[in-house]
Amino acid sequence: MASDFECPFCKMWHDSTFAPVVQNYVRSGKIRMAYLNYPLPQHLNAMPAAEAAMCAAAQGKFWPMHDSLFAQQEKWASMRDASPVFEAMASRVGAAMADWRQCVSRHSTAPLIQADRDRAGRAGVRSTPTFFVGDKAIAGAAPYATFRDTIEAVLTRATAGRGKPPAS
Repeated sequence: MASDFECPFCKMWHDSTFAPVVQNYVRSGKIRMAYLNYPLPQHLNAMPAAEAAMCAAAQGKFWPMHDSLFAQQEKWASMRDASPVFEAMASRVGAAMADWRQCVSRHSTAPLIQADRDRAGRAGVRSTPTFFVGDKAIAGAAPYATFRDTIEAVLTRATAGRGKPPAS
């Protein structure tokens, strides 16, 4: 998924569709989910939020920080300086704060975020959220049913492509 933590449509997808996709497909091992940072330039706090998340990721805390950023998006999105909110979130998710602060202040993950953005752009991403399920792209905050149907179709094709076991 290519996403921007400040994007209201990304939050909409997170709030309505993320949990059932994780529950029904990721936790069961049927699919893997990867997050590509695609901070949009018109969102003032998108890049700082991405850095906060990636600095948490450096400590194995990406997904809890991801969830916290979306859960509190209304609180920080319009702030002139959201860093105190991000710092409180990082602390709540259990980040080692001295390391997290150093990572954020040095912009240590900015090259990784830019690499995500470049990779997503080369793949055809022009807006957030955009998802890739197999060879199919889904743009926008599509409902769970769209993901379920797309994932099932891709899984069916993958299974069919492996061939059938020999008849006995």
